[in-house]
Amino acid sequence: MPKMKTHRGAAKRFKVTGSGKLKRSKAFTSHILTKKSAKTKRKLRQSGIVTKGDQSRMAQLLPYL
Repeated sequence: MPKMKTHRGAAKRFKVTGSGKLKRSKAFTSHILTKKSAKTKRKLRQSGIVTKGDQSRMAQLLPYL
């Protein structure tokens, strides 16, 4: 049986925390920032956690993380 391949696009976008959850960056941060408030932009800088429902899908893309 050959080794499973890691989805390289997903590997660049997600990191595993110490407790085993997946850390992700938030969307809507690249452009059209003038109409967003300072509070919104500040909150978008913080990382998010992948939801429980998506964790199983991510396990298929990232088998060795």
